[in-house]
Amino acid sequence: MKHQFVIIGGGINGCAAAWLLAAAGEDVLLLEAGEIASGASGGFGRRGVRGNRRDLREMPLMRAAYRIWPTLADQLGAETGYERTGGMSLIEQETTGTKGGLVAADAQAAVQRGLGVPTEVLGRDRVLALEPGVGPEVRAALYCPLDGSADHTATTRAYAAAAEARGATVKEHSAVTAVERSEGRATAVRTAQGQRYEIGQALLVLNNTGAVDLLRDQFDVHLPVWRILPQALRVTPKAAPPMSHLIGHDHRSLSLKALPDGGVMVSGGWRGRWNADLGRGEPIEANVQGNLRAAAEVYAGLADARLDIAETSQPESCSADEIPIIDRIPGTENALVGTGWTGHGFAIAPAVAEALTFWARTGARPDSLAPFSFDRF
Repeated sequence: MKHQFVIIGGGINGCAAAWLLAAAGEDVLLLEAGEIASGASGGFGRRGVRGNRRDLREMPLMRAAYRIWPTLADQLGAETGYERTGGMSLIEQETTGTKGGLVAADAQAAVQRGLGVPTEVLGRDRVLALEPGVGPEVRAALYCPLDGSADHTATTRAYAAAAEARGATVKEHSAVTAVERSEGRATAVRTAQGQRYEIGQALLVLNNTGAVDLLRDQFDVHLPVWRILPQALRVTPKAAPPMSHLIGHDHRSLSLKALPDGGVMVSGGWRGRWNADLGRGEPIEANVQGNLRAAAEVYAGLADARLDIAETSQPESCSADEIPIIDRIPGTENALVGTGWTGHGFAIAPAVAEALTFWARTGARPDSLAPFSFDRF
């Protein structure tokens, strides 16, 4: 069977690309090794939709994502859980390394504003007016009113359902094991079940952590990307969630999101470890306690919260410079790859999909994707 566009990966990037291509009238096949949103795009809780403290090379994509998110649920015909709550990066120290602290706040805010991310520096009094539960060590914050969060699992599944409604074919439990090539073009893929699908126009390899092995084995392309196991905790405070904004921190490994059911999602850079016997990630108790301690030190209202979930089973891809690789696969003229999202690809995924599908249809790389090429390594 032949399809004009074949997409590998049923996470948010693959499903968003499938929907956009199908909505444009293209013939699309999406192949997912497991189930839709079963990898990094799945799991409990919410993901941040933030421009605050984002890598500057991603800011044009974030600016585009700000435009897309507010109306995305209406376009997909399903809930995404998106809320524009505003976001704060809390500051406690005068200096934090070479990039943070109070000394850098005004400059950081100005740069972000110049790149299309509205940002202001709030002193302690204004922080307390918006977040009265923060601890006494918080001195200021970088505030981005357009930031917020969304339900990543719901959003990914909404994209997939909308793609199918527009005529895309979505096949789960269809791991791609081989890519056929001829004269510099990807011509077909084969799955573990023995199916063969011909590629008419373009192949999009968007299976996150799986892209590394696939490019190595099928294209002899070695990416500076590896797998990490982000830790996400769900806690239930004794009272209501003590924060109302998307919360990050200038020097602590901490991210906080209030959940609709009264819980709080606690994360921020802590990791789990791989259990080879179980074939999945598992929490490290010291990291769980460290994350909880950081949350309680900033919000006393979380000090006696009940730990409900400690999750580290959703692998993520991390690149050497902590921004994604989005490029044409070397040695091909019709195969594109996106990987190395490093834990902050969800917010920009709608904009990445717009740019990537434009590239796949026209052959012309959008300027917004130029910073993410292989050439930077």
